[in-house]
Amino acid sequence: MNGFDKMRSGKFYDFSDKETTESLIHANQLCARLQTMTAMDADYRTVIEELIPGIPASSTINPPFHCDHGHGIRLGENVFVNYGCTMLDGGLITIGAHTLIGPNCQLVTPNHPIDYIERRKPVEKCSPITIGEDCWLGAGVIVCPGVTIGARSIIGAGSVVVKDIPEDSVAVGNPARVIKKLK
Repeated sequence: MNGFDKMRSGKFYDFSDKETTESLIHANQLCARLQTMTAMDADYRTVIEELIPGIPASSTINPPFHCDHGHGIRLGENVFVNYGCTMLDGGLITIGAHTLIGPNCQLVTPNHPIDYIERRKPVEKCSPITIGEDCWLGAGVIVCPGVTIGARSIIGAGSVVVKDIPEDSVAVGNPARVIKKLK
């Protein structure tokens, strides 16, 4: 099992290995190019499609944008990601169609070892994030590793989502908790 297989399967992997490092460099170079663009610039679509293969033509990520790899991000149709988003996509990040991601949101899949001696090593493990269709994440939301947010849910601005949120829910706070059901 290579580093990427370990990374995507939730096992500890060495993030300093050659393949992972090359992927990080490639994504960093593309993200750096995006920093000087708007979503309306002529080259924007070429760069974002190289960074995130398979991004639908109807989906938009407003720069500035940062990610670890890009190829771990799966977007549905008509997804809108506002300015300043960070997606650490060692684990897969899947965002359903018609979802809105507010400015300065962070979707982070990596976890480091609990033991401080192990944490000194270049290892981590990643847990996927899944956001359902028709969701809305307000400004500054942080979604932690392994979280699933159910379809049609709303996460209030500044919330930190550390556990799964059911469909049709409004969740707010740190940690985010469901305060209302929508249906």
